[in-house]
Amino acid sequence: MSSWQALADEAARWRDAGRTAELWWRDDDAVDAGPSLDRLLAIVRDTQTPLALAVVPAHATSALAARLADEPGVDVLQHGYVHTNHAVAPEKKIELGLQRPAMLTLGELATGWMALERLFGPRALAVMVPPWNRIAPVLVPTLPEIGYRGLSTFGPRLRVHPVRGLLQVNTHVDLIDWRGGRAFAGEQAVLAGLVTSLAQARSGGGEPVGILSHHLAMDAGAWDFLRSLWEKMKTLENLRVRPARVLFGP
Repeated sequence: MSSWQALADEAARWRDAGRTAELWWRDDDAVDAGPSLDRLLAIVRDTQTPLALAVVPAHATSALAARLADEPGVDVLQHGYVHTNHAVAPEKKIELGLQRPAMLTLGELATGWMALERLFGPRALAVMVPPWNRIAPVLVPTLPEIGYRGLSTFGPRLRVHPVRGLLQVNTHVDLIDWRGGRAFAGEQAVLAGLVTSLAQARSGGGEPVGILSHHLAMDAGAWDFLRSLWEKMKTLENLRVRPARVLFGP
């Protein structure tokens, strides 16, 4: 059985259960306009698939804001502040950790949010996407206190609301194999991960399943697959791709 057939079969299981799976698409590390962003936005337009673009505030340019101005299918999320690693080897990379005073980190995030609001206006959602998908647990309760209503990392979420006033909606399937040469993970592996995540969501509470891409780091295989995936989604019943602003609410 092909990997695409396995995806169709999982969609049929949702249909047989009288349910509709929610999917969403997040792309990380955006900072500026350019050919890779143009290629990404062409897929958004051609496949009519909503995109959540995680933007690094400290590096975000007015050219990026101008490029997105006429792209109604794109929401902007906040990708940390400067996307700098503050960990010391062999610790895993992290920007939102405890290596520095919490007040310094939170102050930077607030500065970053003001920059996103200024550049992107209502397109920017108060949703934190930690660089490397990592945030110190002790910092999570502070996010709603400084205005964030959403958090997005990677993998199955432990709770819908990790703390009061904060909704978590994660990604689950990364197109890139970062440990295997930073190349496309491969059609079979990505689709297998997607089918597994959908099955887990179906047997659990219906968690939205997120696809994660990185337009600045993708090879030809990843680009080709991304377009094929969203084209295929239009033919599968009971799999619905939702905009970030719908999933995270008003």
